[in-house]
Amino acid sequence: MKEELVILVNEKDEQIGLMPKMEAHEKAVLHRAFSVFIFNDKNELMLQQRALHKYHSPGLWTNTCCSHQRDGETNLEAGKRRLEEEMGFTTDLKETISFIYKAPFDNGLTEHELDHIMVGHYQSEPNINKEEVEAWKWMHLEDVKTDIKQNPEVYTAWFKIIFEKFYQHINIIK
Repeated sequence: MKEELVILVNEKDEQIGLMPKMEAHEKAVLHRAFSVFIFNDKNELMLQQRALHKYHSPGLWTNTCCSHQRDGETNLEAGKRRLEEEMGFTTDLKETISFIYKAPFDNGLTEHELDHIMVGHYQSEPNINKEEVEAWKWMHLEDVKTDIKQNPEVYTAWFKIIFEKFYQHINIIK
């Protein structure tokens, strides 16, 4: 299987090139990414637990799905594609905010991403892809905030950053 390419960007989110995903993570090069947050009518967030064989953050809990845009793909197209690939459904998404973060991992890789946050609604159970997702659950946002404080080691780096710094941009659906 051909390795996925990520879109290299500058701090203004202007594309400056392409690079194989693993190389970008080895070199800690800034690249475009996205995080999708899906809510139900009870204002619960659908969380996913990353598959146990993922090359970083295996088994950790995080937002509904996340990944990297492909060359020529809009943020919304990428979010819908990956939502279908990981969680087995699609829904309308809305872009909220983007931010840059850098998070080194124990395995020598580093996420250095300009992350676009998108939100959407969905009411049913997902049909998870077990190659990507170990488990899923609905949680109220306040319960997630509390659990991150009590058990930070079970959540991904980007998810904790979003909850710490950008909570008001995901807590917009009532």
